[in-house]
Amino acid sequence: MSAPLGHRSTPGATPDDGGLASQRVRQFSFEGDALRLSMDWSVADLSRAQVLVETAAGQSHPSSYHLADLGTEAAKGVLQAGAKPAEYTTTDICDGVAQAHDGMKYPLASREFIANMVEIHAHATPFDAVVLSSSGDKAVPAHLLAIARLDLPAVHVPGGAMVSGPQMRSNEELWSMKMEVDRGKLSLEEFQAFQRFACPGCGACQYMGTAATMQVMSEALGLALPWGALIPATMAELRRMARAAGERVVGLLKDGITARTILTREAFENAITVHAAIGGSLNAVMHLIAIADEAGVQITAEDFDEIHRRTPVLVDAKTAGRYPTELFWYAGGVPRLMTELGDRLHLDALTVSGATVGENLERLVGKHLQRQAEMFLGNYQLRAQQVIHPIDDPVYASGSTVLLAGNLADGAIVKSHAVAESMLTHTGPARVFDREEDAIEATVTESIQPGDVVVVRYQGPRATGMPEMFFLSELIASNPVLAATTALVTDGRFSGASRGPCIGYAHPEAIDGGPLAFLEDGDLVEIDIPRRSLAVVGLAGRRATAEEVERAWRSRREGWTPPVVRHRGALGQYTALARPALEGAGCRLSGPPAGSAGER
Repeated sequence: MSAPLGHRSTPGATPDDGGLASQRVRQFSFEGDALRLSMDWSVADLSRAQVLVETAAGQSHPSSYHLADLGTEAAKGVLQAGAKPAEYTTTDICDGVAQAHDGMKYPLASREFIANMVEIHAHATPFDAVVLSSSGDKAVPAHLLAIARLDLPAVHVPGGAMVSGPQMRSNEELWSMKMEVDRGKLSLEEFQAFQRFACPGCGACQYMGTAATMQVMSEALGLALPWGALIPATMAELRRMARAAGERVVGLLKDGITARTILTREAFENAITVHAAIGGSLNAVMHLIAIADEAGVQITAEDFDEIHRRTPVLVDAKTAGRYPTELFWYAGGVPRLMTELGDRLHLDALTVSGATVGENLERLVGKHLQRQAEMFLGNYQLRAQQVIHPIDDPVYASGSTVLLAGNLADGAIVKSHAVAESMLTHTGPARVFDREEDAIEATVTESIQPGDVVVVRYQGPRATGMPEMFFLSELIASNPVLAATTALVTDGRFSGASRGPCIGYAHPEAIDGGPLAFLEDGDLVEIDIPRRSLAVVGLAGRRATAEEVERAWRSRREGWTPPVVRHRGALGQYTALARPALEGAGCRLSGPPAGSAGER
């Protein structure tokens, strides 16, 4: 017999539910039950465990366009395991689509709102477990934030990788190609032909940008099923993985395994180690810190710097490397990479499979499935070891995320392997801009001189929502003279595809009275990546002592008034509550208003 309408039994109370009656008593949901029965619910469903299956499906961009199918497959898995699914969606936006206009102020805010909507959906019913599916650079961290916050049995389904364009090329090349068109070195027809085929289908971008990196982080944390990150989105294997996730979340519910059981300090150390080994996006620093905070685990930018120092880069992935991300999965993906990393990982960390990291690797790596998938590399005349290098033959001896500090920032980060060797140390005069648009105009009109350090301030989370500086960085990187001589420093952020000496996430941000606020044109900025230093070493074009710089800063601070920041709607809500980027850039409940120098 099923339980009476409007009543939720305790686990195992009804004989026809397979021992999976709801784990949360919903005794007085009389109207809610009637509303459910008006849809696709049976009376028996009312006593089953209820699972939220939420995707970022929508028509906003190719990372999300295909996700409804994955939600449907996950729902089938939930049903097969004896629980009742409900499919929801809160779609995301794309940094690539938001480039070069004011829309770029919104992506980081969207991370918070997507996580909030999952929380609302999960609690309003309430649900007993969740399966979330996403591919994009803000939706994946949003879903991982929500999983950590809810602390329910949960599985994340990464939405996979877009297959590569002609000759294994990828869509970020369009920026530099358009510069070639503008300089008369490439025909518009050739550019448009590549543009047509650059993104052949759905999935995350073909390079190790934030979207691909965060899919890998989901698996490395133990929240996605083994070998689930960056499956080529054209493959039926991706749908099978989604259905398996639906089944597996019901198993987690039976076993009482919730998200924070998995999201331990050891899980985050594993993820940072994998982040180093893939040469992952800098944005993952901010996202993982925020996810850890939701899970009650403290990690810092210093943890990234420390782990990257001792972890080699093993994955030869674009943009710093050669190969698109679909080849990473064919080569064995995260499990093969973890096997190479070996005892650098916490192999006893629990994962959503119900097994530990080490047990997952033993069951999967080198077995028939992975050997068959590796044969796809033969289509490209490649071997797995060329994509995922052995530990004794790394792409680079150490990771790429470097934390800088000095009198210009308490902390800032740079992707060192994207920097030419000649620019690892550089001293040049500051060219200071309060708006990215002005810096772009100065670059286009060639008023930026070789050797300059372009500084764009008031771009942090609490000022403008922390837009990505990819457009500006590509303008510099696509100019053969500036690319080898010019640096970029900002309290904004960068894409995983950014090239050159791009230093971002400067903390404290300028609007809170960080040192960038007091920098003036002509001040000499010294960048020393090997020594982890970012400092002002001169004033008005001449060298100065540290004491002289400090006196100048005190004087400039006395006459400084923070700009008044006014944003309406969603962006205004985010900037009013945002924490510093190197603290995760999430929303706080209280704190000084934007534009106040009271918090340092």
